[in-house]
Amino acid sequence: MLIKSADDKQPDIDVLTALQERSDLDASTRRRIEQEIRTIRAGITGERDAAYEIDFHFRDSPKRVVIHDLRIEVDGRVAQIDHLMINRLLDMWVCESKHFAEGVGVNDNGEWVAFWKGRPHGIPSPVEQNRKHIAVLNDAFEKGLVRLPKRLGITLKPQIHGFILVSSGARISRPKGPAAARVDGLDTVVKVDQFAAAINKQIEDMSTVSAFGAIPRLISTKVLEDIGKQLVAIHRPSQADWAARFGLSSAIAVPRTAGPLAVPAASPAADQPCASCGSIVSPKVAAYCEANAQRLASRILCWDCQRRRPKPAAGA
Repeated sequence: MLIKSADDKQPDIDVLTALQERSDLDASTRRRIEQEIRTIRAGITGERDAAYEIDFHFRDSPKRVVIHDLRIEVDGRVAQIDHLMINRLLDMWVCESKHFAEGVGVNDNGEWVAFWKGRPHGIPSPVEQNRKHIAVLNDAFEKGLVRLPKRLGITLKPQIHGFILVSSGARISRPKGPAAARVDGLDTVVKVDQFAAAINKQIEDMSTVSAFGAIPRLISTKVLEDIGKQLVAIHRPSQADWAARFGLSSAIAVPRTAGPLAVPAASPAADQPCASCGSIVSPKVAAYCEANAQRLASRILCWDCQRRRPKPAAGA
């Protein structure tokens, strides 16, 4: 069953696009913003492709819970989990999705590269990145942020597995022969269209002893759904201050295309109320509203009220 879909990343792109129009940018900062927009768009593509494959096979199954785009914070550490699936045996699969235009490779030492314009460029290990996400997720369970079921007074512990999901059309260059065995986690790197088969094979490969040991951990569909909803309840969406990240003031400067009478917009204050429903909006939402003042009639609106706002008539 699908518990959560991915958050909408378009507001971040809109804010970054508005930053590009500021008159106080130097060429280097403008290129960095452009690169950030490309990175977000590539991430959206990778997550969307992986979500499609996961949903196609598992979202309608009452024996599994599917959560996309889960961000949790525990004691100052953050896990940005692209996809999480849980079954009734409390097996959990934490999946990191990656979109590489030309492919990805790893050498005998576990060093990763992405290919761009035919050339390799070093990248952090997605396997290690995913392990950090798993560690934070484990902390959430250990600290009781999510209540796990008990059996005979003993709390049931989930078995967490990691997968790296690579675009179906990308090539994966791996070390050959004995060298491949030395690269830990290499077997968890699969193409998104092979994910369902990889999970099924993983389950089939369980020994008879392990399978019998898992039977006491079997939980009901209702408990499974409750665990999924508890995880979504501790989801903390990213509140990126894009202006600060690029060393810019929070005031919105005059766009490069503005006329001589244009006046810089005021800096959006924190904790502003939505002009429609009264709920408090984040500084990021307020900045987006300021950057789109003409379309929103110079009003601060929360995301929900923006979506419900009637579209202007054609030619208006």
